[in-house]
Amino acid sequence: MPRQPTASAPVPADDAFVARLLPWFDGHGRHDLPWQHPRSPYRVWLSEIMLQQTQVGTVIPYFLAFLRVFPTLPDLAAASNDAVMAQWAGLGYYARARNLHAAAQRCVERHDGALPRDVEALNALPGIGRSTAAAILSQAWNDRFAILDGNVKRVLTRYHGIDGFPGLPKVEKVLWDLADAHVAHVPDGRMADYTQAQMDLGATVCTRSRPACVICPLQADCVARREGRTDQLPTPKPTKTLPEREATALLLRDGHGRVLLQKRPDTGIWAQLWTLPQADTGSDLQDWFDAHVTGSLDDAEVLPVLEHTFSHYRLHLQVLVQRVDGLQRDDPTLRWVAAADLPSLGLPAPIRKLLDTGAPPARPKRRTMRGAPPSPESE
Repeated sequence: MPRQPTASAPVPADDAFVARLLPWFDGHGRHDLPWQHPRSPYRVWLSEIMLQQTQVGTVIPYFLAFLRVFPTLPDLAAASNDAVMAQWAGLGYYARARNLHAAAQRCVERHDGALPRDVEALNALPGIGRSTAAAILSQAWNDRFAILDGNVKRVLTRYHGIDGFPGLPKVEKVLWDLADAHVAHVPDGRMADYTQAQMDLGATVCTRSRPACVICPLQADCVARREGRTDQLPTPKPTKTLPEREATALLLRDGHGRVLLQKRPDTGIWAQLWTLPQADTGSDLQDWFDAHVTGSLDDAEVLPVLEHTFSHYRLHLQVLVQRVDGLQRDDPTLRWVAAADLPSLGLPAPIRKLLDTGAPPARPKRRTMRGAPPSPESE
């Protein structure tokens, strides 16, 4: 019978979890991460936001580049949206960047240009939830707050043998209770190390697949290891097939070789990024072209279908390439951009890659602008 989560999962008075984890961290944890030197509130906050659903190795170059442009919180708050999105482009989950920018502006307005050392005030900032607020407080100030990111959830579910998908509220409550109970046993002045130790153990030893149990400092008391269930815990999220969507985009260039970009709305996919004009159907895109652009799409080049997977669907994007005469009218959401100026704008990663590498050779003309775009299977 699987062990059901209970709010009263025991934590012994002499907490072996904490007692074994901290010495392991001293000898085997990560001590040279760029946000640890110095470990300022702003640097910790930036790293925590970037590390959400993104691995350390991917984050480090973005973190360093971001700090070169925005070395302080007030610098970030004063920046334009385009400048912020340009530095974030390619890191994905762009709502993080929008929330980061908005939170910096709110800190300038309400907290004298600094992150508040208060869990409720931090929680009130855009993009900061309970675990992120705790991570900032524990790492920047050594305050006694428990975190519960993906790595910690995995470690705790295995160590305590907690069944149930950790994203479910009743399971998450049990994990928070356990995390809080362990934090009570952390020695004064070691909260920053303890917080990093949990994340390091999950990232390097208690990994999602093939955990290195034989070198884990917690193996003696780990329920999942004792019961041979490390491959079953955490309980996986029920899977579902990603829906497939199709769209058509226009890669339009003028006589100077500039490309026409359109800024996306404030909400939705690729919000506030600059990308190619796009529509769900060829007929909608033709209508848009007729209303905005001087030229013709009759002999547009058809590129191979570009595929990109979002968290909740997979997009098949048909790109048409054409040289045009110009725009029929001014539109603040449209901009002609030279190749040299592309790095200054926030572009979705697949669009940036397409523009950086240049358009592939033209494909045979098989489009029907008044109908649906060619299906991915036909490509």
